[in-house]
Amino acid sequence: MIDEKGRLFGKINIVDLIVILVIVIAAVVVGMKFLGGSGSAINPTKTPVRYTVLVEGVEPEVYENIQKYIPGQLMASGEMLDGHVVAVEAVEGRTHTAAVDTADGTLEIPVNSGKLDLIFTIECNVVNSITTEIGTQEVRVGKTHTVKTDKFELINGIILDCDWGEDAENAGGAE
Repeated sequence: MIDEKGRLFGKINIVDLIVILVIVIAAVVVGMKFLGGSGSAINPTKTPVRYTVLVEGVEPEVYENIQKYIPGQLMASGEMLDGHVVAVEAVEGRTHTAAVDTADGTLEIPVNSGKLDLIFTIECNVVNSITTEIGTQEVRVGKTHTVKTDKFELINGIILDCDWGEDAENAGGAE
């Protein structure tokens, strides 16, 4: 196969063959990168998602401090995610009642703990619009959700609403 002059089949030098193969492989890689090729599995299309999360019973001081860090980038497991907390709104916490038994029956007295309920607006991009995961959390109406950035973390939130795709983009521009 290789003769005494180092040529393959007596026609081409082995070094030249290796150089030609490297050039062809590089051309294929560059061509796939710029022309798209079958790269859809490697670089999937992302779906924009906009959702709100209610976190109940937050101390007013926590709310005041969180405001300094809005907007804030989401994170999970020590990595920054493709999503941001874009707004937070405080509403008065629900008034609970305390029941007191009296001679005339039970008297219910409204009690306000002084805590706030926070509604976070979050915008993110997800790779799979079916599982709608951001980090390790699925985004679905009614699911519990942790709102976490590199500056704050609130647990046990509930996802109130969610818009996917064009609805999320339009909702973001409407404010």
